[in-house]
Amino acid sequence: MKKEMFSHEISVLRNTFRRLLRRHAHTNLTKIIQKTHPADLAVLFRYFTDIEQKTLFGLMIEKEHTAEFLTELDEAILVKMLENEDPGRIATIFHKLGSNDQAEILNHLSEPMTNSILELLQKEEKKEVEEIMGYPEDSAGSMMSTDVFTLHKNTIARDAIQNLQDQKEAEMVFYLYVTDDDDRLVGIISLRDLVTTHPDKTLDNIMTKNVISVQPETDQEEVAKIVSRYNYLAVPVIDLEEHMLGIVTVDDVVDVIREEATEDFLQMAGAGKDREILLKSSWGNARERLPWLFASWVGGVAAVAIIGVFKDMLATTVALAAFIPVIIGMGGNIGTQSSIIIVRGLATGRVDIGNNLKIILKEIKVGLILGVLYGLLLGVFATLKFVNTTPYLGLIVALSILSSMIISTFVGTVAPLLFRKLNIDPAIATGPFVTTSIDILGVTLYFLIASALIPA
Repeated sequence: MKKEMFSHEISVLRNTFRRLLRRHAHTNLTKIIQKTHPADLAVLFRYFTDIEQKTLFGLMIEKEHTAEFLTELDEAILVKMLENEDPGRIATIFHKLGSNDQAEILNHLSEPMTNSILELLQKEEKKEVEEIMGYPEDSAGSMMSTDVFTLHKNTIARDAIQNLQDQKEAEMVFYLYVTDDDDRLVGIISLRDLVTTHPDKTLDNIMTKNVISVQPETDQEEVAKIVSRYNYLAVPVIDLEEHMLGIVTVDDVVDVIREEATEDFLQMAGAGKDREILLKSSWGNARERLPWLFASWVGGVAAVAIIGVFKDMLATTVALAAFIPVIIGMGGNIGTQSSIIIVRGLATGRVDIGNNLKIILKEIKVGLILGVLYGLLLGVFATLKFVNTTPYLGLIVALSILSSMIISTFVGTVAPLLFRKLNIDPAIATGPFVTTSIDILGVTLYFLIASALIPA
């Protein structure tokens, strides 16, 4: 119901914007832009043409509302809109953004535009942005906020609350980070614990000393796992000397989880890993998927070649051809299911090095159970349907389904684990690689079993 309401509201807003655009009612457009949430504006921009987007963005005032809107925009729309914009205007909007958001946007833009904007930023602001941009892409350092509030461990609670009230620019003050004489992170205090403790107690006596932190080079997926596991609102980022560099907040982590999940699903489907693929042109979309589908093409050609080897057998037992799609289809489906389960397990930490063998054996057992069940069903069907052909047809089909499902679950389980060990994204294994290899193995086994049971 909520989803339907949201869709209706977006539709009404879209029609309202377009009606005002046709009338060139810029004053009314400016007012409605300011009243529309930045996240909703970002969704609306997906439905507008390039000219409509440019007109609406030109009407936006250089305030926090517009700055937040830029952080919500899809990457493809953001790049297309800002590349031809005045660097001075972008720099003015950037003053309303944190360093991590500035760095993220600049990483999407061309080098000339990025340099032009950086030159217009304040010296300290520019230094922070360049430092964040220097960290590896998709790392904790590249997404951290440097506007962090810290206090010395000898500070008393009363003074800490007073200092906290003076911090208007600090990011995520639900936690208070405590440092020692060497400015090293030594503890953390929740806002609740701070305001409910005795006002004369020092932070050293109320802080949690076991601080979970990450390095700036830590992959964003690892940061997401930490936030998910411990239900944190923020994770501190420290250097090798344990000095506080910044924090990664939960709102950024939610974006990471969504982005990583989208990439995994696209790769599992063999559609590349570009999260903005729906916003690409038809040619760009086809180009992304072309290399992935090539593996399926190779598998198909190989299957045709294998069938050609057994053409004489097909000529004498035509009924064998009827079950080729079933053997290939069921093997491919169960293999993909196993791969998706393993990839998801690797992503969530439920699958690790210690339980690999147990998981492989479990999936093979699943393949055995389903293979026996569907083998019997299909074998009986083959026997009853083709009564005038070889009496071994039912047995051939049953054994082929059984062996295909067992091997498919094995391949589907082992492939992601092997990819992970080779430091290759395991999501790739659930795409054409698994289905192609299973197609080839399934057809080969089918005809080998048939040639062994059908008299020459």
